[in-house]
Amino acid sequence: MRRRGVADRCGYVGVKLPRSRANVHSTPPGAAIVVAIRNINPGRVRPAPVAGYFLPMVFADRALAQRLERAEGSVGVGFAETRQRLAPAHGAEWRDIGGATVVFDGADSPTTQTFGLGMTEPATEATLDAIEAFFRDRQAATHHEVSPLAGVATTALLVARGYQPIEMSSVLVRDLTDVEERTHEKLVCRTLTHGERAAWVEASVAGWSETPEVAEMMRGFASVAVENPALVNFAVVGDGMFVASGSLGIVDDVALLAGASTVRAARGQGAQSLLFSTRLVEAKRRGCRVAMMAAEPGSTSQRNAERSGFRIAYTRTKWRLAG
Repeated sequence: MRRRGVADRCGYVGVKLPRSRANVHSTPPGAAIVVAIRNINPGRVRPAPVAGYFLPMVFADRALAQRLERAEGSVGVGFAETRQRLAPAHGAEWRDIGGATVVFDGADSPTTQTFGLGMTEPATEATLDAIEAFFRDRQAATHHEVSPLAGVATTALLVARGYQPIEMSSVLVRDLTDVEERTHEKLVCRTLTHGERAAWVEASVAGWSETPEVAEMMRGFASVAVENPALVNFAVVGDGMFVASGSLGIVDDVALLAGASTVRAARGQGAQSLLFSTRLVEAKRRGCRVAMMAAEPGSTSQRNAERSGFRIAYTRTKWRLAG
């Protein structure tokens, strides 16, 4: 599958997928939203008025970016370790090199890349030499997904070594101080029981049935996600059937929303809105302070997240070593 020209991130680390068609509940006109806005520094509370509303604000600084990139990298590590446990011959593994999380999940896997390059340690020639050797030894191309808060020096170093940008994604974040659980007349969102894992995988695949090549890729990812201890998996149930699916990764106090899809027949009925709110409430219950997700800039998925209180923290670039 080609790495470029694919749209929204499904949320599984490094995976870009076609735009979501799911409907997400939007705030009724005239509704007043007042939330306590807590900065990353405890004790500082600031409301953020936008068009007559008060919306959650999390300040997008380097400290926040370090937390978000570490969280996504940790979920990526969970995928590699789960894949290694389920299929040792696949050769999945990961390393920490120069502060970057380096994940190999197969030569053609979109999760075969680095996370957090330049965020906790400066990116250097020696670091990139070691990372490129790691991927070259496994006959995989070298990819880095880099936050702009890694600094211009990181980008300049990548350009000087012949890297080219191939993808961009909006990293979105929201404060969890004041999240509310939504209910639905006909749908229920809940976590899985062990015996429901196969049905959840099929529901995840069915959410991408219009694009068979993506659906097949999703089968592989969902089969690992459902066994990944770094994720809590959710299903939306309607008429006794799974109609939507999604995952929640928790790393320290950061929640990563991942893998959301809705079967075609159930779209436009509020399943994604319910999936958003249920995962956010669960993340807060487990001690998370912020939630994150990623989407193609300007996409339907980005707008859906913004309707659920997310705001863009920064736009990230994926780089590939030419040749």
